[in-house]
Amino acid sequence: MYQATTNDIDVEVEPFYIDEQSDPDEDRYVWGYHIKITNRSSSRIQLISRYWHITDENGYVDEVAGKGVVGEEPFLEPGASYQYSSGCPLDTPSGIMLGRYQFKTDAGLVFDAEIPAFSLDRPDIQRVLN
Repeated sequence: MYQATTNDIDVEVEPFYIDEQSDPDEDRYVWGYHIKITNRSSSRIQLISRYWHITDENGYVDEVAGKGVVGEEPFLEPGASYQYSSGCPLDTPSGIMLGRYQFKTDAGLVFDAEIPAFSLDRPDIQRVLN
């Protein structure tokens, strides 16, 4: 599990490999990740956008940005959590992801919260490659 706290917002990430969607013979490696966001501030907030910086083991970078997450722009009351899962295909057996969420308070204040860098690695594939 990976964790970061920014502006009283906790972001926890748990990556996992999706074997049934992957095809190493075709250089397709699919990773999922489960995110838990907890609002530790005293204000209600809304997640309005996300930005991902994805790097595969060859150094190829893909940047993804957009509104909300998984089609939602959730509100989080003080002390509340929001969870979702999503995924990322890679052309290599490993990589790294990091990013940020943008939130807005009811008072209109916009701020970012860090998504911690997390590793996408399959130990069994790495042993075969080394």
